[in-house]
Amino acid sequence: MNRISQAFLFSLIFSGVKHVSVAEFLEIIGENSRFSRYIAHIKVIPGHDAVFGELQEPLPEPVEKYLDNIGIRLYSHQTKAIDAVNSGQDTILCTPTASGKTLAFLLPYCKMRMQDPSATALAIYPAKALTRDQLTNAKAISEATKIPFNPAIYDGDTPRHDRPAIRNKAGLVLTNPHELHHILPWHHQWSVFFSHLKYIIIDEAHQYRGIFGSHMALLIRRLLRICAHYGSHPTFFLSSATLANPNEFAKELIGRDFQVIDTSGAPAGVRYFILYNPYIGGFAEKSVYTESATLLASLVEAELQTLCFTGSRKMTEVVTTWARERLNEGNSNRNDKIAAYRAGYLPEERRNLEHRLKKGELKGIVSTNALELGIDIGSLDAVVMTGYPGTMMSTWQQTGRAGRGAGPSLAILVSFQNPLDQYFMDHPEEFFGSSHEHAIITTKNPYILSGELLCAAAELPLNPALDTRWFGNRIQEHINAFTDANLLTKTNRGYVYSGRKRAVELVSLSGTGETWTIEERGRVLETVDLGQACREAHPGAVIIHQGEKYLVNWWDHGHHRILADAADVEYYTRPNQQTTVTIIKDTISKIVPGAVLHLGEVEVSETCSGYRKIVRQTTIGSEPLVLPPITFTTSALWMVFDQDTITKISDNSCDITGTLHGAEHALIAMTPFFVLCDRWDLGGLSTAIDHQTGSATIYIYDGYEGGVGLAERAFELFLDISRIAATLVTECKCASGCPACIHSPKCGNDNQPLDKAGTSMLLKKLAGL
Repeated sequence: MNRISQAFLFSLIFSGVKHVSVAEFLEIIGENSRFSRYIAHIKVIPGHDAVFGELQEPLPEPVEKYLDNIGIRLYSHQTKAIDAVNSGQDTILCTPTASGKTLAFLLPYCKMRMQDPSATALAIYPAKALTRDQLTNAKAISEATKIPFNPAIYDGDTPRHDRPAIRNKAGLVLTNPHELHHILPWHHQWSVFFSHLKYIIIDEAHQYRGIFGSHMALLIRRLLRICAHYGSHPTFFLSSATLANPNEFAKELIGRDFQVIDTSGAPAGVRYFILYNPYIGGFAEKSVYTESATLLASLVEAELQTLCFTGSRKMTEVVTTWARERLNEGNSNRNDKIAAYRAGYLPEERRNLEHRLKKGELKGIVSTNALELGIDIGSLDAVVMTGYPGTMMSTWQQTGRAGRGAGPSLAILVSFQNPLDQYFMDHPEEFFGSSHEHAIITTKNPYILSGELLCAAAELPLNPALDTRWFGNRIQEHINAFTDANLLTKTNRGYVYSGRKRAVELVSLSGTGETWTIEERGRVLETVDLGQACREAHPGAVIIHQGEKYLVNWWDHGHHRILADAADVEYYTRPNQQTTVTIIKDTISKIVPGAVLHLGEVEVSETCSGYRKIVRQTTIGSEPLVLPPITFTTSALWMVFDQDTITKISDNSCDITGTLHGAEHALIAMTPFFVLCDRWDLGGLSTAIDHQTGSATIYIYDGYEGGVGLAERAFELFLDISRIAATLVTECKCASGCPACIHSPKCGNDNQPLDKAGTSMLLKKLAGL
């Protein structure tokens, strides 16, 4: 849309109108073809009144007075959670954003502290900004009730001179997993705190999944082992978004059974939810980010306070700029009412933005997922999501940011062209169904477990007979290996760590195996394992970090550093990768339509022989690479197809290799619909005649060394995954395959060969359709 027509649109729609309601805005864009042609579906989610609850035992009098003074009556989920904790039950509370979870987990500690003034509590948060926000809430309750639990933050930013007082005097300590990882080896400095530890809060618990979650589960076991050493047995409170498997998840994370509370009593206003598809005709006239900026500007022009989520820091700034430009085109004086909010800003800047947003001075804010967490920014009128956030859990966390009490709210999901986004655009009933996702973590990954065992040995001597309680039955195997490597030494007290470096410095909570850092002029951009480095950050690669492009110059092998410079290049790179999969162990199998499905352990070998430079999906050049193959053991599922199935597809003039390749891509693309992961967390290989199985075979493997349980869960849910993959491919309007169905952005073979018709036939057979 040019400047004149853009200005005309704003003047036409909003001229002379000071404020438009959510329902009126919806009616306006529904009648305007500029927007309405992209609306795939509108869902009206009814509101509901509050459901209040009564506690089995009253709260302490100061707490009751505090609640009365601020006019709060507890909702049913809050009272159930408080009752459960007061009775000593470990509790997981799964309710929407802004439903009062903070109050539910802080009030039980008030009672504990009044009954035992020496009782301490530990609150673990995934983000520093959230920790600071929660400190404000804790201080307010402590000061108002006169219950002195002295809340304090202890993390990497805590001044050294403040730390002794916090360790010895704070009742409630707020921290994060990375800091806790470094605290535990110094537990003797925390002996008073750990001796009286009665309560552990883990907020935003759903963030702990995959590799990070598996490390977190073992970190918690290290913590509990130290608590047992000091004679304490704390009760847990987990606060989480909605999950398909809350009890299973909590038990894996903590190692105990939990009381699950997942029905919210908080009130909610009516919510209008728009599925907005720029690719509704198969191609997009304007970019997804252009559409998000235009929608944001229109909402701000209508005086509807709006939060727009983007996927990167760069696009946060770009969408902010574009939205301001559109307001200027409409002769608006509101362009200063839109701001960006992202990582990289100084704390003072971010706090100022949060304050202006809560006060209503800002009408629009563009953010990465930094504001998905429970940071207090007040309640908004609308949320715009630039692309499906990757999980239904994140989707509802983000949309939950809009809604002022019982007032109406609007959520708009602007879709990308990828398979999952487009599937939801075409199948809104699936999108608005119940939670589909299972959060997956494991304490059995041998590579994660081995590192955490080293850390545990540096904290307290390992005793194989006693520590199986925390680390499982295979602990002796790891101890023997570490003893042979001179990393553990046997003493009269048990096995102690004897390595040269601090154990916690050897173990990253976000990876397995050796870690490399990607650096730009001495600044660490991110850390990757060797496999990721070869695939994504090889010499000559263009990497994107927070939306910015960097060109990798060379590898410093001696220090595991990858050196890159900021680059303004049009192309991106994709490696030429050859993968082999060797079956090590066939654990279990079952018959599915047209194939036998296996689950087991495999060895994956990935070799990058070169890379391509690509502009708009066209290869403009190729460069050779000489890198060692990456070999790792992981879990996988594989389909061995019967000859009758393959023959029928071949008889329909379909290419078998292209059919298998397309099905591999589609199955990987749709697995995140059920399992909390990303398609980049999975790898695949398909062969028309596999030398191990003797038949056409598709492998889908966990992309992490040792596996984190993704393949196991995909094996369990295979028919469901096949069903939506078949639907996706069959209903896609393209002729021979596209990014919305069977093309994969991570394909090492440049998405060749692919046969869409054969893929559709094969997937429908697997799904029993």
